[in-house]
Amino acid sequence: MKPLAAIPAAVMQSIRGVFCDIDDTLTSQGKLGAGAYAALERLRAGGKLVIPITGRPAGWCDHIARMWPVDAVVGENGAFYFYYDSARNRLMQRFLFDAAARAANRERMIAVRERILREVPGCALASDQLYREADLAIDFCEDVPRLPLAAVDRIVALMQAAGMTAKISSIHVNGWFGDYDKLGMTRILMQERYGVDLARDQAQYLFIGDSPNDAPMFSFFSNSVGVANVADFGTRLDAAPAYVTTARSGDGFVEMVDSLLRRPTGMS
Repeated sequence: MKPLAAIPAAVMQSIRGVFCDIDDTLTSQGKLGAGAYAALERLRAGGKLVIPITGRPAGWCDHIARMWPVDAVVGENGAFYFYYDSARNRLMQRFLFDAAARAANRERMIAVRERILREVPGCALASDQLYREADLAIDFCEDVPRLPLAAVDRIVALMQAAGMTAKISSIHVNGWFGDYDKLGMTRILMQERYGVDLARDQAQYLFIGDSPNDAPMFSFFSNSVGVANVADFGTRLDAAPAYVTTARSGDGFVEMVDSLLRRPTGMS
């Protein structure tokens, strides 16, 4: 990974939009600070498209799409995208699977959930599970004492044994039935909502994230950035970002925005 400062100025000037992870990319120690939130606003004021790409649940994404300074949000690791249509005063929702399929998959997850909770001591159902439409989230450090990596790997193995796709974020292991990911739904959103073919135009966009479930985005975007804490995962990343910030978490996000908008770090 190269330092963020190695991105050529001409490349930064050509960026039309930013896709960003939320947990430990925008947030710091579980909190969305004023600096990171203001950075989102500055991006939009600067004419950039701003779209969080997160593993967080549909219930949270309803709020994010309505109330945050963003253009849309991809949630539950690619299960859907939401955006708020101001002209129609309506939240627009686009799920990959229909309601019946999502309900059937949630029923299938019950046995997987119970086996994981029984066989992996110390883990817990994520506190935001109630607000999820399409995946199972197992907490390994958000509201429980951090589990060893062997326990995290065991959660992944149990999900995969049940036929689920499993991805590790900075706080949860997320599992779902289907082969989609963050990148797939991002490409669908950009084509359907904005008429953008990311296979052709990906160099005009930047992605910033921090953890293994961001690997599809890191590998796809030539202008992919990791906040400094991405290094915490070491070799566990299937693909690493091209660039890395000097600061961690939300401070790293602000560092990227300052660089993109050509403002010295720390200036408002």
